[in-house]
Amino acid sequence: MISSLRGPVLSALGTTVVIEVGGVGLAVQVTPATALTARIGSETRLSTTLIVREDSLTLYGFPSADELAVFELLVGVTGVGPKSALGVLAVLTPNQIAHAVNAEDDAVFRKVSGIGPKTAKLIVLSLVGKVAVTTAPAAPGRPGVATATVGASVQAALIGLGWSERVASQAVDEILAGSTAEFDAEEAGVAAVLRLALAKLGPAQHSGASNAAERRS
Repeated sequence: MISSLRGPVLSALGTTVVIEVGGVGLAVQVTPATALTARIGSETRLSTTLIVREDSLTLYGFPSADELAVFELLVGVTGVGPKSALGVLAVLTPNQIAHAVNAEDDAVFRKVSGIGPKTAKLIVLSLVGKVAVTTAPAAPGRPGVATATVGASVQAALIGLGWSERVASQAVDEILAGSTAEFDAEEAGVAAVLRLALAKLGPAQHSGASNAAERRS
């Protein structure tokens, strides 16, 4: 089992990061926020798990052990494949997932592509007592990053994930316009704004082909 990887980033695009380990480039599936914050040439470390299928060996990586633990719990829920589990973590932090489970709020999980009402309820029921809210503060954004730069980075990430420039721009503009009431975009950073954008756009923007493929996984 490959439990972690550390090495320079060779490429980062969409939800795939390639990390060089011992002269070999290993492709790792990650959340859009993780891919967006990866810097080509910079060393990174990811906690990983290997998902074995008849026709594939796929690595999934996370910047924290908490995200990896929640991912492994999610893929143990009936009807939740690795792509959907990764989709949950693209929209919600482990703390937000724990809050939703403790509050028996399955609505937040229905925002994720490939997860319907029945599966959302199963997630809540399956994770009760298994996830806890931590007191650790959220990772701060990079100091000195202007709000406009955060917005541009998030918009570029959304376009790279398949949304049109118009849709991506509108979603980012609406989040930044209302940021003073929720959080300071500059302090929250790119990852937090991207999570909000993905949650705002919802599963309706994803292709049916992706959903069909996930149901087969």
